[in-house]
Amino acid sequence: MTNKVALVTGSSRGIGKEIALRLAKEGYDLVINYARSKNAALETAAEIEALGRRALVVKANVGDVDKINHMFEQIEQEFGRLDIFVNNAASGVQRPAMELEEKHWDWTMNINSKALLFCAQQAAKLMEKSGKGKIVSISSLGSIRYLENYTAVGVSKAALEALTRYLAVEFSAKNIVVNAVSGGAVDTEALAHFPNREEMLAEAREKTPAGKMVEIDDIVNAVMFLLGDGSDMIRGQTIIVDGGISLLV
Repeated sequence: MTNKVALVTGSSRGIGKEIALRLAKEGYDLVINYARSKNAALETAAEIEALGRRALVVKANVGDVDKINHMFEQIEQEFGRLDIFVNNAASGVQRPAMELEEKHWDWTMNINSKALLFCAQQAAKLMEKSGKGKIVSISSLGSIRYLENYTAVGVSKAALEALTRYLAVEFSAKNIVVNAVSGGAVDTEALAHFPNREEMLAEAREKTPAGKMVEIDDIVNAVMFLLGDGSDMIRGQTIIVDGGISLLV
């Protein structure tokens, strides 16, 4: 079992799927994680296997630590190692602060923030077997600027970015590099759940200094750069991929 292995959470569709496919093309065997979209996860696995790589499909809500632990047990049994962990799975309740309930807060924080810590702990144990590893999380601009109806998600992503910095320092002794990528609005299926989706897309089209919206490939390219050997001295950083829109007041 000498092939390198990558885990991408929430990889049945969208950005996570494209990252998984790109890693497969780079020669990695993949762990495809999903919470609800079983058919989509199996389709992603089939595409990876068509590229000549192995694919392990694992159902796990990463907001649940027991489910995280069980997922990593399966990874160890199947592959015996892990070289890359992409923390992509995300969820959240889109409501103004005054309309948030405790269950909304807990759900959002568990999947978007807590999952990184407890997945990273388990990932690090497997990465140490190979002597090194890379972890990249997917964040969003709501971590640093106000977005309508984004209170819980924005705060959870800010926590994710702070945790990225702490893990980068503590995991460096294990030769594990930790970073994050924060993207501008990307027209994916996930954006369909935003009540102000059309307004967000219109703003991105009209105001992005680059003259066009961010696309999935732009995010994937940044993730792949951070996962490559040329980025080893970048640690604890959140790379913003937004065509410059966050620079505007």
